[in-house]
Amino acid sequence: MRIVRGLGAVVLWLVASLLGLVAVLLCVTIILLPVGIPLLRLAGRLYGSATRLMLPRSVAHPVKEAKSKLGKKGVDVSDKRRKLTKKLA
Repeated sequence: MRIVRGLGAVVLWLVASLLGLVAVLLCVTIILLPVGIPLLRLAGRLYGSATRLMLPRSVAHPVKEAKSKLGKKGVDVSDKRRKLTKKLA
């Protein structure tokens, strides 16, 4: 699975590089600047996605991993808040 994610990240990185190159060329021409800027932002997002694919899941999504590891052991803060407000009222 790790190899497949790595290959996907490499392909995504190559697509982002080509898209970034096209976006920079579009930004050079003043008329096509409104098209080039969104494409450049999209290329940046693709670089981020490729980076997240290369990282382990616990690093890429730390909150999701923490929630899944806690499971039902996590403390329900809303119940404690309700009990505390009833005591104070």
